[in-house]
Parts: sequence; C-alpha cells; structure tokens
Amino acid sequence: MSKKPQVIGWKETVDLPDWGIGSILAKSDTGARRSALDVHNIIELPGNRVQFDIVLDRKDRSHTKTIIAPIDHQTHVRSSNGDQHERYFVRTNVTIHGCTKEVEFSLVSRESMMCRILLGRKALEGDFLVDSSQKHVTRPRRKVRMIDDLL
Repeated sequence: MSKKPQVIGWKETVDLPDWGIGSILAKSDTGARRSALDVHNIIELPGNRVQFDIVLDRKDRSHTKTIIAPIDHQTHVRSSNGDQHERYFVRTNVTIHGCTKEVEFSLVSRESMMCRILLGRKALEGDFLVDSSQKHVTRPRRKVRMIDDLL
C-alpha cells in the first residue's frame, strides 16, 4: 500500500539538508518537467564536478553559499521563453513537509523570479499534490538560514 501524497501550496519553504541550507523559498510548478536552482558563478571542476554559488536572497544576490557537487549530466534545456541553453544538472536531497527526497536540479539564474527554487513535476510526483490556491501550507515563511548555524 502506497502512502497518500501530501498537499502543499504553490509556494513553500523547503530545506536542502545536504548543503546545510534551511528555509529557502520554492515554487511548485506542475507545468515544468524539471526543477531549477538559482545560482551564479558556475565553474566546471576536474573529476566531473561543478562549483556554484546558490543565491539565498532575491533582494540581496550577494547572500550566497558556495557548493561543489558531482555533475549528474549536462543537456540542452528550452526555457519558458523558448531559448535553448546548455545546463548542468546536479542532485541533492530536498525536505518538504517532513518528506526528504532526492531531486535533480538544473543550475540557472532565476534573478528575475520570486523564488530561488522551482520544483517541477519530476520532483513532486508521487509524494505531493499542489493546491494552487494555497501557499506556505507546510510551515510559515522564514528567512533562509544555514543549518550549520543551528548546531
């Protein structure tokens, strides 16, 4: 017997525990197949790894955390405006409403977007149902924090 999917809002606060990031704003987008993470300063490293800065604050883009992660793959992605770009993809765990699952993220600038993370269908399927009339169903909106700071 499978578990019942949890209802979440179109905008939620999520954690990226493997990278020590808590309470980052994510938009659930069932129209997008893949998920995206707001980053800049992408540098390909030896050993099939990539270094990037995750943007933690929409208003202060200098508030970042540098991450080094294995490259899952690279591919061409067509953005919502029709442009096609080569993107790196990485994987990490995301915690939403007490449920932690591995999600594949494309690394892209979301500078003009409200949320630092976009969660697409592949990240949501099986575990979550999105109520588009709700936001912050799982917990109240909080400022981004470093999980390491709490230890």
